[in-house]
Amino acid sequence: MADDKDSLPKLKDLAFLKDQLESLQRRVEDEVHAGVGQDGSLLASPFLKGFLAGYLIAKLRFSAVLGFMVGTCTGIYAAQNYAVPNVEKTIREYVSSLKKGRD
Repeated sequence: MADDKDSLPKLKDLAFLKDQLESLQRRVEDEVHAGVGQDGSLLASPFLKGFLAGYLIAKLRFSAVLGFMVGTCTGIYAAQNYAVPNVEKTIREYVSSLKKGRD
């Protein structure tokens, strides 16, 4: 009998939560069908925002790949046609000269 008294508030809570979920589901379905957010702006649509974000990321990745390829080709051209110093060797010599200066 004590379980019956405790179950009534739980049932009321469950009914309340069910109503809230159904309300949310209706709102989402309405937005999906309309394709427009609640404030009426086309830019408020979450689907459009997702599409634009994906498009932007795709463009950035392409430009990064393109930039890497152009930079690599430019570096190869410069190394073949100009007297480009060996940066690693220069840094090692500088570090060793600093170490010798301490002694």
